[in-house]
Amino acid sequence: MPAKLIQVMALMIAVCFSGWAHSRIPQTTPADRGAEFVPSPRAVRAASLGFDALLSDYYWLQAVQVVGGSEDVDAATATHLGKLIDVVTSLNPHVGHPYRFAAVWLNQTEELVREGNRLLERGIENDPDEWRNHFYLGFNHFFYLGEFEEAASALEVAMRLPGSPSYLPRLVARLKSQHHDIDVAEVFLRELLRTMPDEEASARIRVSLDEIEIEHKARHLDRAREAYRALAGRDIENVGDLTQGEHRVLEMLPSAEPDSIPASLRRGSVWRIDSRTDRIVSSYIGARYEVHFSAHDRVQFEVWGENGEAPKRDG
Repeated sequence: MPAKLIQVMALMIAVCFSGWAHSRIPQTTPADRGAEFVPSPRAVRAASLGFDALLSDYYWLQAVQVVGGSEDVDAATATHLGKLIDVVTSLNPHVGHPYRFAAVWLNQTEELVREGNRLLERGIENDPDEWRNHFYLGFNHFFYLGEFEEAASALEVAMRLPGSPSYLPRLVARLKSQHHDIDVAEVFLRELLRTMPDEEASARIRVSLDEIEIEHKARHLDRAREAYRALAGRDIENVGDLTQGEHRVLEMLPSAEPDSIPASLRRGSVWRIDSRTDRIVSSYIGARYEVHFSAHDRVQFEVWGENGEAPKRDG
């Protein structure tokens, strides 16, 4: 038989065999099989034969494939991802990014957010000086769970670590004022100001202290407003009513600006009733001192509390 013919026949056989072999290859990857196919971290570690880091990388690649190029994932996919990251970080707890990767994607239900927090806490245990893990933990408590005290505690640790953003002290103070009396936030800020070596950061804290001062004044006006309602049997039409007429309850209104501002820098700020919230505010700030959620977010927090689903946010 001519050699040329033998080569052609061999090529045809190879092509046929290749097609048969390709048909036998599963069309799904391990990352496509779902959470039920992810082994427990204990089982993987027992079978790793000392190659923990190598297996950790293998499951990390699966986790990345689960998300792929998605902009959003459903709860089932997030559950799968969470189990993979649990394996990854159990085999190699000193990895960094996987903890925060999980926190970003595990937000569809309260249970998943708390699983993300559990993974972040593992990361913190193994690398307590990584401020980003504390930050993500605080963010989850604040943004998804509405747990201001826990958020403030996590962020308070983050802000003291190298590399953390300069705005964290002000955010922590706002969170503390939302859950506790505002005096707690003021004491916290004054202590920070006493120990803060950086002048720019100190200036930011002074701004927060000015805001707290104005909030104290606004709360004083709130109490006066309640007294006016009790006396007059109706609400005020404007803040000036508190010092006018037969039902006046104040001799004069407090300054709508921080007392420390020199006269040459005053803006002529006034007290007004916010048409959206019906609350007394200073035009110097334009809002009350608290963590601000939109009305949509507040409704979603209530819905989540009823059915266990995470709030959906626009934008």
